[in-house]
Amino acid sequence: MNKPLKTITAAASRREVLVVGATLAGSSLLVGCSLPEVLSAGSKVEPGAFGPFLKFAKDGTVTVVSKHIEFGQGNHAGLAAIAAEELDADWTTVKVEQAPANAKLYGNRLMGGTQGTGGSSAVSNSWMQLRTAGAAARAMFVSAAAAKWGVPAGEITVLNGVLSHASGKQAGFGELIDEAAKVAPPAEPKLKDPKTFTLIGQDRVRRKDSQAKSNGTAKYTQDVQLPDMLIAMVAHPPKFGATVKSFDATEAKKVPGVTDVFKIPSGVAVVANSTYAAKLGRDALKVEWDDAKAEKRGSAQILAEFKDYASGKKAAPEKVKWGGFDSKGPAAQAAAGANALEVAYDFPYLAHATMEPMNCVAMVGKGPPKLIFGSQTPTLDQMNTARVALALPGSVEIETLFAGGSFGRRSNFQSDYVVECVQIAKKVGKGRPVKLVWTREDDQRAGYFRPLTHHAVRVTTDKDGFPATWRHRIVTQSILKGAPPGAPGGKGVDFTAVEGVMGSPYLKATPVVDAQLLTPDVGVPVLWWRSVGATHTAYVMEHTIDQLAKRAAKDPVEYRRALYTKAGANRHLAVLNLAAEKAGWSTPAPAGWTRGVAVHESFGSVVAQVAEVKVENGVPKVGRVVTAIDCGTAISPNQIAAQMEGGTCYGLSAALFGNVTLTGGVVDQANFDTYRVLRNSEAPTVETYIVPSTNKPSGVGEPGTPVIGPAVANALLAITGQPTLSQPFVKA
Repeated sequence: MNKPLKTITAAASRREVLVVGATLAGSSLLVGCSLPEVLSAGSKVEPGAFGPFLKFAKDGTVTVVSKHIEFGQGNHAGLAAIAAEELDADWTTVKVEQAPANAKLYGNRLMGGTQGTGGSSAVSNSWMQLRTAGAAARAMFVSAAAAKWGVPAGEITVLNGVLSHASGKQAGFGELIDEAAKVAPPAEPKLKDPKTFTLIGQDRVRRKDSQAKSNGTAKYTQDVQLPDMLIAMVAHPPKFGATVKSFDATEAKKVPGVTDVFKIPSGVAVVANSTYAAKLGRDALKVEWDDAKAEKRGSAQILAEFKDYASGKKAAPEKVKWGGFDSKGPAAQAAAGANALEVAYDFPYLAHATMEPMNCVAMVGKGPPKLIFGSQTPTLDQMNTARVALALPGSVEIETLFAGGSFGRRSNFQSDYVVECVQIAKKVGKGRPVKLVWTREDDQRAGYFRPLTHHAVRVTTDKDGFPATWRHRIVTQSILKGAPPGAPGGKGVDFTAVEGVMGSPYLKATPVVDAQLLTPDVGVPVLWWRSVGATHTAYVMEHTIDQLAKRAAKDPVEYRRALYTKAGANRHLAVLNLAAEKAGWSTPAPAGWTRGVAVHESFGSVVAQVAEVKVENGVPKVGRVVTAIDCGTAISPNQIAAQMEGGTCYGLSAALFGNVTLTGGVVDQANFDTYRVLRNSEAPTVETYIVPSTNKPSGVGEPGTPVIGPAVANALLAITGQPTLSQPFVKA
C-alpha cells in the first residue's frame, strides 16, 4: 500500500496518509480525530464570514446553503424558510444553493455525522442549526448598523431584509455586508419566540425550484454536457453474485462511436462518445457469466423458506439466530391460549422505480477526483470514491444536482453505481469526464430492492376482546448487514426491519409480548425503500388490529381509541380523532363506498388515514383519503400536504401492484410494462389536516407512505369480511 499512497498529493502530511490508510481499510475513526474530521480530510471547502449556511449579495439576495439534496420532496423551501424566519429576510429574495460535500460542515446529526439526506430527517436535523445561523447573521447585521449609525442595537428593527431605526435610517442586507462580515457572530444568538413567526407555517412558503423544473432549466445528471465527455454503460450479470467468466468485445468495438470495452468488478463496461453508441455496443457484447456463487433461488422458494423459519418447520440457518426486540411477561404464554387470532402476512421485493434511473459523471486522474450527480449521501460517495481513486475522502469534490427521485435507492453503503462510474473514469484516466448511464432495465434488474418479508402473528384476547398476549415473528433480509464500522444501527437487531412493531402502542397495551426477528442471508441486494420497515410493519399491525376489532364486534376507531388510551399514546389518539372527524367516520360513507382506517408512527411523525374504497371488477378503487398528521412545527403546510399526497400514491401503488419476482435467481420485471405502478386516473383525492404543534419538526417525506395500504385493506375487510394477507392486492 505504501507505493500508491505516495501519489495522493505532492506534499501529503503524515496525518493525511493515516486518514487515507484508514479509509481504504474501512476504519471509521482515528485516535484524536472526530468522525466528521476524518471524513472531511483533504477538503478545501471553507465557510464564509456568515458561516456555512448563509451567503449575502450586494443586490440584497440571501442564499441559504442546503446540506440536503432536493430530489422531489421539496425540502429546500422548508430549510430556507427556517433560516429566513430568524433572519427576517424578504422571502422573495431568498435563494437556495446545494452545499458542497463536507461532513465536518454539513454532517447530518441524525445520521452519525455523515452528510446525507434520509430518514425524513432534513428539516428535523437542521431545525436548530438553521435557526441559529439565521439569528446569528441577523445579530451581525444589527451590530453593524448600530455601529454605523451610532444608535443602540436594541432600537433597530429588521423586516423583510431591511434594517430600520426610528431616526429614519434604513439599509438592506446588501448595503451592510462588508461591515457585518467583520462582526464576530454571537455564540448563542437569541432565537424568536415561535409565537412571533411570520413565515414559518404560512402557505407562502412555496417551493423555490418549481419554475426551473417546469421550464426545463433545472439541471439533472443527464443534462450534464462537458467537453470531451464519454458515455458508459455496463453489462451486469443476470443473477446476483455472478461474475464475468469471459467476454468477446469484437462486435461491440465495431459499433461506430465505441471507444473501449473492458471488465470492471460489477460487469463489462462499454465506453463510447454517445449514449446510443454505448447502448448498441453493450447489446453487441458476448459475455459468459460465472454463476458459481450466484443466488439461484426464485422469490417463491425464498418466501417458502421464510415461512418455514417463522412456523418452526425449519431451523434457523447456521450462524443466524432469532433476535428478540420486544418482550413482556412469560414468553410461553404468547404461544399458548385458546381461540387465538393466528395470521401470517407476505410482502414481495419492491423496486424503487425512480423516474430518473441511476447515473453519474466522474473525472479521475488529473487533480482530485470530481463527481457530478444527484448524491444522496455525499460522505459515503466520497469514501467509496476515495478507495477506488486512492485519494483523501474530503478531497473528492461532489457537485450535487437535482435528482428525479430516490426513495432510498441513491444511498447505499457500497455507492454501487457511483463506484462503477469512478472505476470506468479511472480506467479512461487523464481527468476525462465519463457519464455512466443506467437504462430503466438496468435500474429494475440490477439495482437494490425493498426486502421480501414474512410476518407470523398470534394474538389472544381478554374478556373485552383486547390483546392479552401477542407473539410476533418477522423473517426478512437485513438492510444493515455490511454497514461500515460505526454506522448507526450496525449492531444488534436490525431496527429497520422491526420499526413499527417495536414500540407500537398496541404492544404497550398488551400484557404479554414475545416479538423476534430472523434475518437469513439471501443473495438479492436489498435497501431501504421509502418508509423502510414501516412499509410492512404498519400493514401488519393495523390490519391485525382491525381483525381483532371485528372479532370483538367493536368499531375499528373506538377499538383503537381504547388501546391508545391504555398505552398513553396521546399523539396517535389526536390524529385518529382528527382524521375520523374530517372523514365523517360517524356518518354513513357515500353510496357504494366503504371506509377503512389506519394509524402509524414513523420518523417521529404520526399519521392517520381514512380511505374510502369500493371494488370494481374485482379490483380495489380508492376515492377519497383523509389524512391527519402530527409532524411537530409545520414549516410549510402546503408542502406537507404535497408530501402526504405523494407518499399516499407511492404507498398505494405498492400495495395494489408492486411486485418484483425472481425465477431461477433472475428478476422477471424489466420495465413499467411488467412492473405496474399507479396511474393518474387511479390516484385518490387526498385531504391533509395538520395537528397544531409547537414541538420541533419531524419527518413528512416518508410517513404518508405506509398508512394507505392497511387503510385500504381494512376497508376491504369491511366489504368482504376477509383479511388481505399478502401484497400486491392485484395479482398479475
